[in-house]
Amino acid sequence: MGRLLAILIWLITAGTAAFFAWSKTKTGWWFPEAISEHAAAMDSQFNLTWAVVAVAFFGAQAALGYAVWKFRSKGNERATYSEGNTRIEIVLVAITGIVFIALAITGQRVWANLHLNQAPPDAVQIEATGQQFNWYFRHPGADGRFGSTSPKLYDDTDNSVGARPGPLGIDPKDPSGKDDIFGQTLVIPINRPINLTLRAKDVTHNFYAPALRLKQDAVPGLKINLHFTATKEGKYEIACAELCGQLHHQMRAYMRVVSQAEFEKWLSENAPK
Repeated sequence: MGRLLAILIWLITAGTAAFFAWSKTKTGWWFPEAISEHAAAMDSQFNLTWAVVAVAFFGAQAALGYAVWKFRSKGNERATYSEGNTRIEIVLVAITGIVFIALAITGQRVWANLHLNQAPPDAVQIEATGQQFNWYFRHPGADGRFGSTSPKLYDDTDNSVGARPGPLGIDPKDPSGKDDIFGQTLVIPINRPINLTLRAKDVTHNFYAPALRLKQDAVPGLKINLHFTATKEGKYEIACAELCGQLHHQMRAYMRVVSQAEFEKWLSENAPK
């Protein structure tokens, strides 16, 4: 019985690996194409993590099967107590600690390069606000400054471009906000750094753009900055990756990456009249 169980463990392990490889190549469930400057480092770190975890998984399962095979019940043999091998245990724990600490350090470096560095001064300024169950994106107008907002001015009855105060509560008395542009599609120029400020009106949301390899919480009462540079034109999905209510699954928006000329044209066409 012990031999059969060991073989079953090895077969399940091999089957898991085969299914993983087949699913990745045949079903297309892996990451979408990366379209940001930092995405290569993110993908490299993710693949390294997968490789380390795979080696640990297969090693553990192979050892488990070997132990079941070697120490299986033989006839009427009674079980005996073993104190183990302290030297082997220390070596294995040390190797595991070194590998996973090194992995954590390399991952932290990739994360820090994205989140702890400031956006360049010429970055395009955009604000993203999460609300059950929509995303709103605001661009400053020709003056380059966002108008002030207030929760007391929220008006969810009118979310049309240029509406004041609108769902963002833009203060109509603040001249800086008279030319602000907002809508429910994130439009950005290609190959230009973007500084995105995340906000939330009600509960915690999460800005998740798989193609950008970006995922960050938007927390009520906080302004959280992200910066990135998109490198390929197209239309890409943005989701909320934090459970935010009954219709959480419907909370998504789209990002359009366009040329600089098309971006300037879009700003002009959507500026408040």
